[in-house]
Amino acid sequence: MEKYLSKYVPFFTLLALSGLLFLLWNITSLESWNCQTVSTFYQLQKSIQSVLKTSEFLPPVEFNNSFCAHLGQEPTADEAMEENYLLKSIAWPEPSVLGLPLRQSSDPAQSYYTIQDPGDLQVGGQLVVKVQMHNFLDQPKQYGGDFLVARLHTPELAAGVVGQVHDHNKGNYTVFFPLLWAGVAQVELTMIHSSEAVMVLRRLREEQSDRVFFKSLFRSGYLSETTLCNLCLPHKQQPLCNYTDPQTGEPWFCYKPKMLDCDTRINHSKGGYKKHLLTVYETQFFQSGVNIKIPIHSAGMDNVTVQPAKVRTKGMHLESTPSGYYYQGSWRPLSGLVMRQFNASSVITQCLQGKMVYMYGDSTVRQWYEYLISHVPEFKEFNFHSPKNVGPYMAVDSNHNILLRYRCHGPPIRFTSVSSAEMHYISNELDDLRGGSDTVVVISIWGHFSTFPVQEYMRRLRHIRRAVIRLLNREPATLVLIRTANLQKLDPESSLFNSDWFSQQLDAVLRAMFKHLNVHLVDAWEMTLAHHHPHQLHPPPDIISNMVNFILSHICPVKRKKKQG
Repeated sequence: MEKYLSKYVPFFTLLALSGLLFLLWNITSLESWNCQTVSTFYQLQKSIQSVLKTSEFLPPVEFNNSFCAHLGQEPTADEAMEENYLLKSIAWPEPSVLGLPLRQSSDPAQSYYTIQDPGDLQVGGQLVVKVQMHNFLDQPKQYGGDFLVARLHTPELAAGVVGQVHDHNKGNYTVFFPLLWAGVAQVELTMIHSSEAVMVLRRLREEQSDRVFFKSLFRSGYLSETTLCNLCLPHKQQPLCNYTDPQTGEPWFCYKPKMLDCDTRINHSKGGYKKHLLTVYETQFFQSGVNIKIPIHSAGMDNVTVQPAKVRTKGMHLESTPSGYYYQGSWRPLSGLVMRQFNASSVITQCLQGKMVYMYGDSTVRQWYEYLISHVPEFKEFNFHSPKNVGPYMAVDSNHNILLRYRCHGPPIRFTSVSSAEMHYISNELDDLRGGSDTVVVISIWGHFSTFPVQEYMRRLRHIRRAVIRLLNREPATLVLIRTANLQKLDPESSLFNSDWFSQQLDAVLRAMFKHLNVHLVDAWEMTLAHHHPHQLHPPPDIISNMVNFILSHICPVKRKKKQG
C-alpha cells in the first residue's frame, strides 16, 4: 500500500502549493495592499514568531533616562507651589559621605533599641523608644536616613498599633507609641532599608524610571506588530504614536509600528523589568537576610506592661497619632467613626441597598470587589469576557437595587493585557458620574507609579482631585474613599521596583493632597503595618475584611442618639 501511495506524493505536494498560491493571490486582491507591504505569508510567519518569542521582547539599548519634564497640562501657580512644598516635605536625609563601603553602612544586627524609663505606663499615655544604628564594624552611625518602621503589639489580644519614627539625622532615632490597651505589649522594630540603600533607590527613581517597560499590540487584518510604550519615549529613535488623554493631558506614547497606523492599537500590557540596574557596589546594599526588612533587637527588655487608665490623660500631649489600631483582631479607628462588623451577607446587603458603588484603581482595590462578590451570594456578575484580574467587572443585586463596579486606572499599569478601549483615566470616569447620596466612590492608585519620579504621581493625583472636587460640588452627598499604599514583601530584585520606600513617598503625597477635602482615607499602610501578618502586596483576608468593614461603616454609620436638652 505504501508503495502505491508514494507515487502520488509529488502530485499532492503540487496541489497543496497551488492552493496556497491561489489563497495568497486572493488575499492580496481583497486587501489591496500596496508595494510597501510585505507578503502575507511573511507577516503570518512574523506574527507567529512574535507570539512564540514574547519573552524576548526587550527595550532598545538606547532607551534610558526616559523621564521627560513638563509633560501634561501645566500646573497652576498654586499647584506649582504645592508641588515644591510636597517635594521638600518628602526629601530624604542623605549620608554625610557618599560611596562608603558595606562595612560602614547600617547593620540592623549590630543596631539596637532601648525602652526609655517606662515608669507607670497607663492606657492613654505613650511609650518612648530610643534607637541607635550601628554599622557592620559595630560603630555608631553618625548620620540618619535609614528607613525604619515600628509597631507595638500584644499577640494574646490580637492587638497592634504603629509607632512614629523620628530621625535625628545623627544615627539615632526616637519612636513614639500610643498606649491604647492594657496588658503586656511588645516592641517590634524593623529596618526596611539602610540609608545607603535609600540613596540607590532615589537614583533609580530619578534616572531609571523606565525600568518597568510596557508594550502595545497593533493589528489590522493579518498584520500585527508590537512596540514599546511609556509615559515618555526618546523620539529620536523612531516616530511616536501620541495617546495623550485629551481631557486631562495625561501623556502616554508608543513607538509607531513600521507597517501600521497608530489607530490600530488593540491593547496595553506590561513588557517586563529591566535587568542589571545596579553597579556591583550598589548591589551589596540589597541582600536578603542582611539588610532588607531585618528586625532590630532590644539592648534590654523588649516589652512593657500597660495598666488600665487610673487618672484622666485627656490633656497629655502624644507625639504619635495613628489613624487606628487593632484589638481582638478588629480595626478600631481613632477618628471617631464607630466601627461596625458586617459578618453576615444579609447585613452587607442591608447596608448597600439602593447604592451604586464604583471602584477605580489597581488590584488592591479589586480585592474589595472580589471580597463583596464572594461574601454576598445575591450579587450576580455580568460577563464582559474581560481578562482575569483585569476587568472591567460589574455585579448587580436587582432585588436590593445594588450596583457594584470595578475598573482599572489608566496607564501606567502593569497588568498582563488590557484592551485599549478599556484604558480609562479615573478623573474622566468621575466626571461621568451623576453622584449623590446613593453613590459611593472608592479609589486606589499608587503601586504602578513606584518606578516613576514623584512629580508624575502628583500630576495624576491633581487631575483626580480636580474631578473629586467637581463631583462633590455638584453632589455634596457623594461618599468618596481613597485607599492608601501598603507595605509588601521585598527581596533584592523587587526592592528596585516596589520598595516600601517608594510606596511611603507616594503615600505621604497622597495624604497631603487630599487632606482638606471631604474624602475618607482607608489607611492601608497602618492596617498592614500594625497587623501580625507578613507584609504582602495583596493583604490577606483578615485585613481585607477589616478594610471592607471600615468602608461599610462609612456607608452605614451608627446614628448617634441626640442629647436630651
